[in-house]
Amino acid sequence: MSTPTRAAEVRPVARLADLADYIIPFSIRAACDLGIADHLTNGPCHVDELARRTGSHPRSLLRLLRALAARGIFTETSPQTFDLTPLADPLRSDHPDSLREAYPLMAGDIGAWAGFTHSLRTGAAAFDRVHGEDYWTYLAANPAESARFDASQCVVTRREIGALLPAYPWDRFGTLVDVGGGNGAFLAAILTAHPGLRGVLFDQPHVVADTDVLTSAGVQDRCQVVGGDFRRAVPAGGDGYVIKRAFYDLDDEDAAAFLRAVRSVVASDGRLLIIEPMIEPGDGFDWGKLYDVLLLTMRGGGSRSREELAALFGRTGFELTNVVRTKSLPIVEARPV
Repeated sequence: MSTPTRAAEVRPVARLADLADYIIPFSIRAACDLGIADHLTNGPCHVDELARRTGSHPRSLLRLLRALAARGIFTETSPQTFDLTPLADPLRSDHPDSLREAYPLMAGDIGAWAGFTHSLRTGAAAFDRVHGEDYWTYLAANPAESARFDASQCVVTRREIGALLPAYPWDRFGTLVDVGGGNGAFLAAILTAHPGLRGVLFDQPHVVADTDVLTSAGVQDRCQVVGGDFRRAVPAGGDGYVIKRAFYDLDDEDAAAFLRAVRSVVASDGRLLIIEPMIEPGDGFDWGKLYDVLLLTMRGGGSRSREELAALFGRTGFELTNVVRTKSLPIVEARPV
C-alpha cells in the first residue's frame, strides 16, 4: 500500500477547515444587516464613504470587506475601495433573487447554537435551554426578531413558489387552508394563479396580524385570516390542507395531534399536503439532513423519511398517496381513510 503524500494529507485538512469556519457566514450576515451591497449598486465606493452611509466604523468595515473579498464576496478594486462581484450581487435588496433578508444575524439563534451540545446530549432543543422558553414564544415576545425571521422566510418562500405552483393541481380544491402560513405569501401566490379558489390563512395571532401581502396580491376578499395554535386545532371547512415547513417543527406526539385535528375537519375526499425536506437514504447531499440539525437545535422537531411519515399517517387516519418531487421541496400528499 502506498503512503499518502503530504499534499494528499493537507487537502482534507484544508477542506475541513473551510467547512468548519464560521467567520465568513457571520460576516455575510453582518454585511446584509448593514446593506453594503445596496450602496455599491452604482459602482465602486471607498470604505470611508461606505462607513458614512451605513453608520459604521471605517477601519472595522475595511476589515470586514477585506475578509469577504478574500472569498470572492466583494472585490477591492483599488486601495480601500470596494465593488460588487457575482457572489455579492444577490445581497442587493433590488436583485430579482435577493438573499439580503435570508441571512439575519439573530442573537437568539446564535445563543442557541452555542448550546448545541445540550441537544446532542439530551435530544431537547438547545434554544429552550439557553433562553428559558421555546422558539415561537421567544419570537412572540420579541417583535423585532420575529419580523426578521418572517422576512427571511419570505425570501425562502419566494424561491419555492416557482417550483411548487406548477407541480400540483391546486385548483382541485374549493377551499385551501394554509396551516402555519406566515404572512400569506405562499397562499397569495396560489390564489392569484387560481381565481376560483378560496383560502384560509392560519397561524399564530401575532404572525397573521399583518395581512398586507394578501392585500397587495388582491386576494384578501377570497382569503379568511384566522389566528390560533395548530398543535391544538385547525379551522374547519377546507377540502385541502397544506402545511409548508412547519410540520417538521413538531415531535411525533404533537405531529400526531395535529394530524388528528386535520382528520377531524377535512372533507372525506379532501387532501393533506405536507411540504418540507424529507430525509433520503445514503450519504448524498440532502437539505433534509441539514434542516434536521437546525430543527434539533432551535425547535426540537426534525425532518422525517417517507417511511416515518407513512407510519404517522397510518396512526392518525390518513394514507400516504403520493410524493411529488419538485425543484424545491417535495409535496407529500395524504388522504383521509
